[in-house]
Amino acid sequence: MARIYPFRALRYDPSRVNMEDVVTQPYDKITPAMQQHYYDASPYNLIRVILGKHEPDDTEDSNVYTRAAESLKGWRKDRVLAEEKEPAIYGYSQTYTVPHTDEVRERRGFIALGHLYDYADKVIYRHEQTFPKHKSDRMSLFKATRTYCEQIYMLYSDPGFTAEKLIFGVDKDGKDTAAADLAITDEYGVVHRVWKLTDPTLINLILTAMADKKLIIADGHHRYETSVAYAKERSAQLKLPLNQPRDEDEKLNASTLPVPAFPEAAMMMTFVNMDAPGITILPTHRVVHGLEGFSGINFAEKSAEFFTVTKLESTDLGTLKEQRGVAFIAVTRDGAYLLQAKPESIAEVMKGVSPRQAQLDVVQLHTIVLDKLLGLNQETITKLGNVRYIREADEAIGQVQSGEADVAFLIKPITLDQLRDISLSGDVMPQKSTDFYPKLLSGLAIYALD
Repeated sequence: MARIYPFRALRYDPSRVNMEDVVTQPYDKITPAMQQHYYDASPYNLIRVILGKHEPDDTEDSNVYTRAAESLKGWRKDRVLAEEKEPAIYGYSQTYTVPHTDEVRERRGFIALGHLYDYADKVIYRHEQTFPKHKSDRMSLFKATRTYCEQIYMLYSDPGFTAEKLIFGVDKDGKDTAAADLAITDEYGVVHRVWKLTDPTLINLILTAMADKKLIIADGHHRYETSVAYAKERSAQLKLPLNQPRDEDEKLNASTLPVPAFPEAAMMMTFVNMDAPGITILPTHRVVHGLEGFSGINFAEKSAEFFTVTKLESTDLGTLKEQRGVAFIAVTRDGAYLLQAKPESIAEVMKGVSPRQAQLDVVQLHTIVLDKLLGLNQETITKLGNVRYIREADEAIGQVQSGEADVAFLIKPITLDQLRDISLSGDVMPQKSTDFYPKLLSGLAIYALD
């Protein structure tokens, strides 16, 4: 049973800051150049909290994490960040152009607190593997700040669009009846709008509608797993159960809004309905470097055991999109090759993989190409870090052409149906199997535990 809570968010005061100067992309999408840009944009930019700069003289008592905590404390003291007067949930929409097209979409959801569950509880489902290093970093930051400055992105299914109707409302012409209280445009041209909903009756109707939902993590696996670990730690310290069963007689009503059993039992999430339009999943291409003696010609010859290999005159992704079965493009300095899986040849290699996963391009790429042909199993990739994950095909190709990498693998995106089936079956895809676009903006709302 999914428990969701309203909360009194910390929010930037628009009279004190230019909102577009203080919000950021999620921490794991911020390049060094973006980090510097955010630093320069405003002394109150959230970058100083979610991804601050390490200094040469950092110590155990003075470091990137303690500076993050000091920034938050100072901003709250100066009322640059102010706590809302009453609990709320926040409608959130993103209007954007799908990359490399002229198609404009709007993705809608809402920001609230979500209860933290073990995966074994079968309320929250993951879809991809995580990196231990990222979780360690997020844990150190969270323990120092005790604040959620970023939401994780959760998917759920509701063909009735209950939350959307209650939060945004529509008139007879299909237009919103409530005005957004914040609208800003990010560096990618995405327009982000936020609606604040404080009516207890409407809030409880939404919470009741969400109670039977299964939730799938779209973005934020590292932050979620870090938060669950910390919630368990605090549960033991406080001697309070993390997942006390809901009383069957418990009723939500206008005079009572639910709260977590203790602050660490929940984290900030954005909930998006999978049945609504507006969701876009982009591919994440793989770029491999540090392969001793790599030859594109030899690689193509070895690949022929498992794939039909076709030399390409260009790396036009249209060729890839036309393929119905498992296929990807390998770009080397010796040329580009289309690899199309031979079902009868890969069967033996894939026999230890679940049937659902065996049909995925990214899984065959990792299992057959990276592991078997290149000798890069998951342990090796984690240890050596010789696989980069890149959204833009041109950037991936450029790294090969410049000599920064040996080979780039251009892949097709996972579909929403594939992700749903994999997640709810308990399977887990390789890390960075999906790239949901656009990202949730950081700094629109903040959940402080203290």
